[in-house]
Amino acid sequence: MQSQAIGKYLRLSTHKVRRVLDQIRGKNYNEARLILEFMHYKPCKIITKILESAANNISQENNKIDKKQLIIKKAFANKGPSLKRFQPRAQGRAFPIHKPTCHITIIVEII
Repeated sequence: MQSQAIGKYLRLSTHKVRRVLDQIRGKNYNEARLILEFMHYKPCKIITKILESAANNISQENNKIDKKQLIIKKAFANKGPSLKRFQPRAQGRAFPIHKPTCHITIIVEII
């Protein structure tokens, strides 16, 4: 039995999110929560919310599921659309700024 949760159009870089997701992939739910709580990166709060959502999705289907039995089967981040902005520079030039977004997917499974 497995369940998933997806966070879309998050204003985070996929490179920065993936280094956090690599740390929690394959861990059980409680261990992943502890890792995310004590890491000091910006994506950790958002990943924690998505992880809680995936755990709650699977517990809605089966009321007697203990969260200690959950394991993170898959966790990945895909690139979303970039916001394109321009910064004024010297002599009337424009410097492009790309603000990346990403989609985070977490799939949990019962051991």
